Amino acid sequence: MANIQNLNRPRDAFEQLDDDEGSRQGFCHIRIQQRTGRKTITTVQGIAPEYDLKKIVRHLKKVYNCNGTIVEHPEYGEVMQLTGDQRQQIKEFLCKVGIVKEENCKVHGF
Repeated sequence: MANIQNLNRPRDAFEQLDDDEGSRQGFCHIRIQQRTGRKTITTVQGIAPEYDLKKIVRHLKKVYNCNGTIVEHPEYGEVMQLTGDQRQQIKEFLCKVGIVKEENCKVHGF
């Protein structure tokens, strides 16, 4: 009978999300866009605003020998753009450093 009485407790629908830091910032989406011929651009969106995207791009450019920039998108906000197909490397970096949890990082493309 005690278990049935516990069902009447009001519960917060977002209670579980408050404990998980990665869920508060939402999902990180890593996409690839085809340019001309074999050229591609990797875009990253959804990184929490407390991180300095310029420093992240600067580090990724050095480590993966690619060019990169930050673009202001009207719908998605600040988006990182890197040349080439860097999807898996960026995901591994973001998860290893602790910027995004692996379950909150979505890789899109081919």
